[in-house]
Amino acid sequence: MSIPCPPLVLASSSPFRRSLLQRLGLTFSCHSPDIDESTQPGETPVELVMRLAREKARAVAAQYPGALVIGSDQVAIAADGSILGKPGNRENAIHQLQASSNNSVVFQTGLCLYNDASSRDQTGCETFTVHFRRLDSATIERYVDQEQPFNCAGSFKSEGLGIVLFKALEGRDPNALVGLPLIMLTDFLHAEGVLLPPVS
Repeated sequence: MSIPCPPLVLASSSPFRRSLLQRLGLTFSCHSPDIDESTQPGETPVELVMRLAREKARAVAAQYPGALVIGSDQVAIAADGSILGKPGNRENAIHQLQASSNNSVVFQTGLCLYNDASSRDQTGCETFTVHFRRLDSATIERYVDQEQPFNCAGSFKSEGLGIVLFKALEGRDPNALVGLPLIMLTDFLHAEGVLLPPVS
């Protein structure tokens, strides 16, 4: 016998994460968390995204008593080990893609499912690697002008034209690249007794 699913909340205003979560067929609401996302001294990228995913979920849970809250955070790590932020404009996007040409970028995506009723959280990190083709300047500029990926870490949209920039993709869950690891989330939801696919 199934138990009623508690209210489900996505602690994000990202349209990309919202679209991914809709694929699971669950009813949910969205609420943007307000937290400090600064890196702490000595913190690795994996530790950072897991901590921020947990903090986002807990911050939003305070406003949704008894809910299951999904928090997620992602960093992109360039070949030189630096963290790639969102480019914000055309010039920065072109620069990021020039640096990624014939190189690999590693995405670490932290995920937390927090059960406010039990104060239990499940937290993990999904790794996904993008291997870029050798890209000439004309290709990069055409891509940036057409897709304008200014709010995307790494300066591309893998669910769109970004796929033409890649030589190979490496990882368990391509959804993690877009910002929400659905395979891991399905495991977490199952552990909370949520039926997937949901009862129609």
